[in-house]
Amino acid sequence: MTRTIGRMTFAMLVATCIAPFVAYHLASGVAIGALEGQLQRSLVLTNRAIETEIERFRYLPMVIGEDARIRAIAGPERGETTLAAANAYLETIVRQAGPADLYVLDARGVTLAASNHATPESFVGQDYSFRPYFRNAMRKGEGRYYAIGVTTGKPGYFLASRIDIAGKPPIVVVVKADLSPLELTWEAAGVQTAIADRWGIVFLSGNPDWKYRPLAPLGTEASVRLAAERTYEGADLAARRPILPEGVGLPSGALEDPALHLEEGGAPLLARFSTVEPDGWRVLAASGTGDTAKLAGFWALAALITGLLATGTLYFLHQHAQIIRMRLRQGELLERMVAERTRDLACEIDMRRRTEDELRHAQEGLIHSEKMAALGRMSAAIVHEVSQPLAALDATLATAGVLAGKQEAGAAGERIVDARSLVRRMQRTVKHLKTFARKDASELEDVSIDSVIGNVVDLAVPRTKSLGITPVIEAQAPSPIVIAVALKLEQAMLNLLLNALDAVEGRPDPAITIRRTQDSDRVEVAIIDNGSGIAPEHRERIGEPFFTTKLTGEGLGLGLSIATTIVRECGGEIRFAEVPGGGTSAIVSVPLGRRDAGNLEAAQ
Repeated sequence: MTRTIGRMTFAMLVATCIAPFVAYHLASGVAIGALEGQLQRSLVLTNRAIETEIERFRYLPMVIGEDARIRAIAGPERGETTLAAANAYLETIVRQAGPADLYVLDARGVTLAASNHATPESFVGQDYSFRPYFRNAMRKGEGRYYAIGVTTGKPGYFLASRIDIAGKPPIVVVVKADLSPLELTWEAAGVQTAIADRWGIVFLSGNPDWKYRPLAPLGTEASVRLAAERTYEGADLAARRPILPEGVGLPSGALEDPALHLEEGGAPLLARFSTVEPDGWRVLAASGTGDTAKLAGFWALAALITGLLATGTLYFLHQHAQIIRMRLRQGELLERMVAERTRDLACEIDMRRRTEDELRHAQEGLIHSEKMAALGRMSAAIVHEVSQPLAALDATLATAGVLAGKQEAGAAGERIVDARSLVRRMQRTVKHLKTFARKDASELEDVSIDSVIGNVVDLAVPRTKSLGITPVIEAQAPSPIVIAVALKLEQAMLNLLLNALDAVEGRPDPAITIRRTQDSDRVEVAIIDNGSGIAPEHRERIGEPFFTTKLTGEGLGLGLSIATTIVRECGGEIRFAEVPGGGTSAIVSVPLGRRDAGNLEAAQ
């Protein structure tokens, strides 16, 4: 019996010696796997953040390239006035949309206009033909590239689009996006995250020591290309030590690639990579492995203790008293270890909850950033909506001042009443604009169309008087009732009336006619002018946002777009037609209301 217990005790001792190594290896593998999963999730969030930041400005060069002020500088006949208008337009877009810089290059790569034209670091006149984004844009239509600016010394992501114009050399519109907010976020959070270009040069990093360091030693081709393209002007890349261990090449960033072990500042790190297309960037996410070693050591210790307990139980089976004492001591030890492990698990659960909250807040922040970008783009429309009543208010108050100076109190009082009406109108307009961010639509109601026409003509009185025009209203009583939002419908018709006034300005015999007709289910209001009409090449684009033929900076080309949107909300449409003898007819068609004019007038 004693010999059997001895053999079993020896076998248990052997198993006890092996178990810690097996437990350490298994626990280390599980911990490393969990850490790799955490790094993979971090890479997914980082990739989405990068793509979101770039997508904000992806289509901006193409949109800017469609503006008449930009297209006007493409040919050799451009003058100082044309260039000044383009510079002012680019400066306005930067101020409202938020990119770092905007500029336009000719077919040789020389800057024609820039948003920073008035600064000491102006791009105007600079030759950027050596930049890959210019060459790719000229060859493929689009180009993108990250580099340190040779003029400003500030890094940025350049997005370029070639704009082809019939009969003129092509131009290239470039937007320089600032990606440094991502780097500042990583650095503030203490996250070991970095982005490297296709050559392996880190250009954004939450770890300042990784900035402008290569992942692996640079080859001859990479050094020559980077020097020729002046990508990292002023950074001594050759003197920086590679981040990856010696003998490790650039990772592909594929999902199935194994994680890499690094050492930075004497601390071991586990790193995973992903790629961001189409630039071939590599995103690096790393985390320290010190905790995984501690966790594996704990499980190795637990396996060792378990083996020792089993061996001791067999060895001291014949000594019952000693076994009881040993079990008591081991029980106390295990209770303390279980209590410590319980506290550790509680801390780990709390840490995981905080991590999940941080990830959720980060996602909400991305959604909020996108919503703020949309509101930023709407700022031009808000200014457009309020500027017209303000202009009418200014003219009305000026007239009231003149009448007061002539001691015509009655007439001045009427103008002040009109001014108060305009103030109330602006208050109603602002009230509608406050609902824009929530995408709430105003409720449709029955509206007297002649009342709308009268209000529109009253608002445009200062403008019509300055041109010496009295709009002719052709409408037979009684007024039909339409389904619409009164304030918005007035705004749409006012935009069309002001466009008609602009069209007849400077003509020897300007004339505006407002003609109201109706059939069984719809009412049409035609605003007819005897201007020069709409050019054939502009007919298909007059309703597009930001399209305008004005070159003096009066607006961003939102008037017809806003009017079209308003009329569509009312279930109607806007059409444009040529007028015999010259001129344009803008026709607003809206559905008839549910009540007749008599009932509406009685209710009012």
